[in-house]
Amino acid sequence: MTGDADDRLIFIARIGAAHGVKGEVRVKSFTEDPLDLDAYGPLVTRDGARRFTLRSLRAIKGDGMLVVAFDGVADRTNAEKLNGTDLYVPRSALPETDEDDFYYEDLVGLQALTPEGEAIGRVTGVFDFGAGDLLEIAPENAKSFLVAFTRETVPAIDLASRRLTLIRPAETGDDAGDGAGHGDGADEDPA
Repeated sequence: MTGDADDRLIFIARIGAAHGVKGEVRVKSFTEDPLDLDAYGPLVTRDGARRFTLRSLRAIKGDGMLVVAFDGVADRTNAEKLNGTDLYVPRSALPETDEDDFYYEDLVGLQALTPEGEAIGRVTGVFDFGAGDLLEIAPENAKSFLVAFTRETVPAIDLASRRLTLIRPAETGDDAGDGAGHGDGADEDPA
């Protein structure tokens, strides 16, 4: 891997349990439209050791999960071995985001600064536990903390300079932020 931004792997799905006896598996897609999972070309594991080409996919009604068949996986025994496998695509395979939308992976590593430009720490993770996106910030000599990823707490992001402005909740008068995500959903990935 060259380190180029377009070569970075972006986490877009996780394989779950086997489904039936013909090699199908349940898959949780983190793409904006789960049925677009086959639009990005072959999926790979983080280390690139395994490559998966989708043979078919369908949504499970009301579940938010997909049932997927991969080339080369023809029975339940082989499907069961895939449980828990995370799937990635190169950043270059994904569509460009709108100005206010971000892929999680694009945020990890950004330096968090106060509005005055003082360093707070680095973004080490982006999480969505169901009530809105959270950024994990790791200060250099202190314990990591989570902050709601909202316009109020993160008013500015400059991906080109790898920085974001962070107003901590105590400074906004709101202990948890408003719970809304920063974008409109295009950042659905954990990458």
